[in-house]
Amino acid sequence: MKQNIFPAIRLTLVCLVFFIVIYPAIVWGIAQLTPNKGQGDTITVNGKTYYTNIAQNFSDDKYFSSRPSAVAYNAAGAGGSNKGPSNPDYLKDIQSRIDTFLVHNPGIQKSEIPSDLVTASGAGLDPDISVQAANVQVKRIAAIRKMDEASIRGLIDKQTEKPLLGMLGTAKVNVLKLNIALDNLK
Repeated sequence: MKQNIFPAIRLTLVCLVFFIVIYPAIVWGIAQLTPNKGQGDTITVNGKTYYTNIAQNFSDDKYFSSRPSAVAYNAAGAGGSNKGPSNPDYLKDIQSRIDTFLVHNPGIQKSEIPSDLVTASGAGLDPDISVQAANVQVKRIAAIRKMDEASIRGLIDKQTEKPLLGMLGTAKVNVLKLNIALDNLK
């Protein structure tokens, strides 16, 4: 019995020291090399600070809409809905989001709506939308703000983040940054 207990206790102590002290210190050290020292990417507008890496809810039609959130944009409770594509409740939610989008964006066909505007991401907090999702909202925003569609499309082009190394991932637009730039356009 001694042959098994002492090695188990030693292994437990080694794991405790490694996973409670050494590993977190390594992760913290790496975070200190990032631009914000591991504190997240923030923007301050009118005295209020926003995290650009966490989705924000934009419900006013004069702004670009964010991707839906399964957690009501609450970063403390990140997570998906865990409902599969054959779940009737999930399909009802998707249809409701499509109907709402069509009401707020007259003239858009159902087939033109990118999936990221009606489906939540895995964590429910994705701050980015596809370039297509931004472009499909241009007519609504231009009409409400009485702006030229071309200038809004140009703004989307400026705010588009290209794929990593030009090939890893897809082009995307951070909705918070885009809406702040949109407010600064006038």
